[in-house]
Amino acid sequence: MPDATPRDSVDGIVDAWERERPDLDFAPLKVLSRVWRLSRHLERTRRTAFATSELESWEFDVLSALRRAGEPHQLSPKALLEQTLVSSGTMTNRIDRMSRRGLVERRTDPHDGRGILVSMTDEGRDRVDGAITALVTAEGELLSRLSTSDQERIAALLRKLSVDFD
Repeated sequence: MPDATPRDSVDGIVDAWERERPDLDFAPLKVLSRVWRLSRHLERTRRTAFATSELESWEFDVLSALRRAGEPHQLSPKALLEQTLVSSGTMTNRIDRMSRRGLVERRTDPHDGRGILVSMTDEGRDRVDGAITALVTAEGELLSRLSTSDQERIAALLRKLSVDFD
């Protein structure tokens, strides 16, 4: 009886490598090549979702960090760079560009007159709210072929794999 499991492009790649290099264990490719390929699809989906709100991916990252912070939707530049995993110089550049677009404002920290806080504007909030709505809808469609329990199982396995990277 033939195997009813559908095959994807990674199956063909692994089969070819196993034929050419039978001395190697290609089990990691079976998992991580699929993760990598899915990440490419996800990246396109996210770019499209963010574009509906006229945001770049990096702008969404900054605005979503501010939005998740809760009222008054402000964080220090240091807290922003820790959440977005970019350098200080990159964050300064991003804040400057977003400020010029009216998405964020710099404010003096009321608890430390030398410190700066980055605050989301109403425009920034409206755009990130639109983008996150489009994103969860699009990502939900990507996962729609999986049951809720399959999604939870995959999330748990990926969490187990990624916890050491955080």
